[in-house]
Amino acid sequence: MSQSYFEDLTIEKMVFTEKPLAKGFYEGCTFSGCDFANADISDTNFTDCAFKDCNLSLAKIVKTTFNHVHFTGCKMLGLHFDECSKMIFSVQFTSCVLNLSSFFRLNMKKTTFSSCSLHEVDFTETDLAGASFDDCDLAGAIFDGTNIEKADFRKAINYTLDPDKNKVKKARFAVAGLAGLLGKHNLDIH
Repeated sequence: MSQSYFEDLTIEKMVFTEKPLAKGFYEGCTFSGCDFANADISDTNFTDCAFKDCNLSLAKIVKTTFNHVHFTGCKMLGLHFDECSKMIFSVQFTSCVLNLSSFFRLNMKKTTFSSCSLHEVDFTETDLAGASFDDCDLAGAIFDGTNIEKADFRKAINYTLDPDKNKVKKARFAVAGLAGLLGKHNLDIH
């Protein structure tokens, strides 16, 4: 079954639960104000695309490729990025709500998260080497067997991670965030 190819399109305010997005290859496309909530966008390839002010909450993204995709101002609750194509996965997030999403075992080296809500996000065994969490809220985020070497948490808040269970060499933290690294010791830090 051949798939369609779409290039340099701007798609605005479409509701893809009513009319599904055509499966295929999207290159250089911009999706603005679109509603993908609970939609099935599996087996679709997005390359050099932008999603702006879209709702992708609980969308099905099995074997979907996100290659150089930037999400801005998007609501992305409960997304299972761990079900995406792992061969090519390159994303950036700005001002997004990613609560309850999973990045389990993904390669996300040098990924930028800026001004994002990442409550209870699963980063178990994820490679976040060199990633940046600028002005992000990581309340309840799970870091277990995660590579955060050279990652930047200096402007992140509410994270809790165990340096003994994660690779943390040269990761950067602000003094104000040290309590999140020492939580297992039940210390009273002021």
